[in-house]
Amino acid sequence: MVDPAAWSRVADPARRVGRSVEFHAEIGSTNDRARMALREPSGDGLAVVADLQTAGRGRRGRTWASPSGRNLTVSVGLRPLLEPSRAGLLGIAAAVATRDACASLTPAAALAIRWPNDVVTGEDEKVAGLLVETAVEDGRLVEAVIGIGINVNWRRDEMPPEIAARATSLADIGGAELDRIALLGVLLDVLGAELAALERGGSPVERFRSVSALDGRRVAVELGEEVLEGIAAGIGDDGALLLDTVAGRVALTIGEVVSVRDADPMEVRM
Repeated sequence: MVDPAAWSRVADPARRVGRSVEFHAEIGSTNDRARMALREPSGDGLAVVADLQTAGRGRRGRTWASPSGRNLTVSVGLRPLLEPSRAGLLGIAAAVATRDACASLTPAAALAIRWPNDVVTGEDEKVAGLLVETAVEDGRLVEAVIGIGINVNWRRDEMPPEIAARATSLADIGGAELDRIALLGVLLDVLGAELAALERGGSPVERFRSVSALDGRRVAVELGEEVLEGIAAGIGDDGALLLDTVAGRVALTIGEVVSVRDADPMEVRM
């Protein structure tokens, strides 16, 4: 059992992201708490960590499943200095930061990002997922909540079969359990650096492209009731997934990749 006070020692008042850390042994949703904290004077940049979420959310309304005390679940509430047209790059930047933080503790692993923001192994096993929620008022981006869940010490033989079939953990990859608090410190540092670069007008897209898990592979993307298949042709400057379909190239700004497989060489456009 980790001393709850140990989590707060990761906080750094000089840092924009994670200037303070709020730990909960159990909470409904870290995203909900981070959003609520933005109504408080010191809520911008607060990192909310929980050992257990009872109402954690994933993308597209799914539930985020994680046992108590095994993984890292954190949400950061922010008032980004960004134009609404660049809000989509927040998820790209957060995915790059999460991948880099995980890779720093498992340097031998070839971790990649499966669009839009899942961190995966070379075998497409999910290690981490993100949920970014934003609010726009009167044409301004007024807030964003970045929720991150990383499988740290949850071994595959402990996971339910339906999760173990498509996921793994940093402990499985590296062969030993990791310090979740140390990982949080690295994550907040790199996430803060990515946010600062984004607010200065920079873009994380080139770094995202360098670790994309999909280029040249046949993927199926769920778009509400529709599933679109094609060959992943890269990432657009706005973070969109470029997909070559039978009807031509499309740029997807939303969607969920539901299957990935190597393409027949004849399918890949040169």
